Amino acid sequence: MLSELTNKRALVTGAAQGLGRAVAELFVERGARVVLADIDMERLHRTATELGGTTVPVRCDVTDADQVAAAVAKVESEWGGLDIAVNNAGIEVASPLVDQAETDFDRLMAINVKGVFLGIKYAAPALAKAGGGAVINMASVAGLGGVPLLGSYCASKAAVIRLSETAALELRDSGVRVNAVCPSFVDTEMVNRLVDPFEAATGAKFEDVVAVKQQRLGTPEEVAEIVAFLASDDARFITASHYVLDCALSGSLF
Repeated sequence: MLSELTNKRALVTGAAQGLGRAVAELFVERGARVVLADIDMERLHRTATELGGTTVPVRCDVTDADQVAAAVAKVESEWGGLDIAVNNAGIEVASPLVDQAETDFDRLMAINVKGVFLGIKYAAPALAKAGGGAVINMASVAGLGGVPLLGSYCASKAAVIRLSETAALELRDSGVRVNAVCPSFVDTEMVNRLVDPFEAATGAKFEDVVAVKQQRLGTPEEVAEIVAFLASDDARFITASHYVLDCALSGSLF
């Protein structure tokens, strides 16, 4: 059964490409109206044009409270309320911790952690005002353990999981559900950028490691399906959970 999103009103950050675009596209296919938020306006406008008339693009730096609040307000002004918030925007830094620049660490934490915090902070009152709804935060399998070269990214995604759990508890009585999604390696530009530094540091072929650990790269569409489920009324009894999408990567000792 397809997760039904007809007439749902949604905000998706990082929507210009990758997982955010896949989520927005599936939402539109399932009947939702979506505000697409990103800082890459050229790609964002192209995405909005390709997805059609039930989308509205807005520039949103998720580290800026005023811009996040404005993106939430845009959903309310366009469609009278907010039902779904997907905090997807994120970046990676591929570097050993001892070699990582402090400025890179700070920027990653600002986008990956503060961005989710602000997304929850400003979306939750709007969701509650509309009678309740769903927040879905993009975490990662990397938030469940350590990964060489991705130490700060791992820390940020672990923080997203804990933020999601805490927000779910605090917002439960208002009818707002909060969950996290934890993909492993997915076929996106972000993962493609990891190939060269990974192979340089380990001497192993990235595609060989993926084949052993998870058989193949996941697809953005597969991640979007679980986001759509969690956003739907089918998931009305699910909150404070994190969903692992990794083809058994995290379940293996070898």
